[in-house]
Amino acid sequence: MRRTPHLPEVPETVETQDDDERPSKSELKRQMHELQVLGEALCELSVARLSALDLPESLLDALKEFHNTRSFEGKRRQMQFIGKLMRRIDPEPVREAVAAAKLGSAKESLALHAAERWREEMLASDDALTRWINAHPETEPQRLRSLVRAARKDLQAVAVEQRHGRSYRELFQLVKSGLAAAQSTPEPEEDTDE
Repeated sequence: MRRTPHLPEVPETVETQDDDERPSKSELKRQMHELQVLGEALCELSVARLSALDLPESLLDALKEFHNTRSFEGKRRQMQFIGKLMRRIDPEPVREAVAAAKLGSAKESLALHAAERWREEMLASDDALTRWINAHPETEPQRLRSLVRAARKDLQAVAVEQRHGRSYRELFQLVKSGLAAAQSTPEPEEDTDE
């Protein structure tokens, strides 16, 4: 009869230290997938934003290769490779750059929509024109009024499929630059001391 060596019993309440510190296989896969998704967002950033991130040369080369790849399967494999390279870097600066890029484009869209709204209001009524001049005193009122008059005239003459006239586009550019100037100048702080 063969004897089995007697092993000391380990209480079940004591856990080994390795199990607590090491993430599960599922968690590792989730992290790798998140890095790959972050890599996809990184591919959408402009060259100027990428150069500001101070990424390793190998990752920059992989991103360039991704843009040069044409086939779907090739892009998929290259994206996996980018995800693998992303594991070697700190992802936080990349996340911040991607978030800033998305926020910046959203702000630009909102500014364009605001300029469109102002232009349409000015073309619809003279009251909006007066409100604009009061809100933006740096605008030349004479030039603004002449652009509005010409744009109104162009709107009446324009067919549905034709482009809008030059004054219509110039009015938009004037409004857009006026809004940008208003956002870039800080408003004066009011003194609360009496």
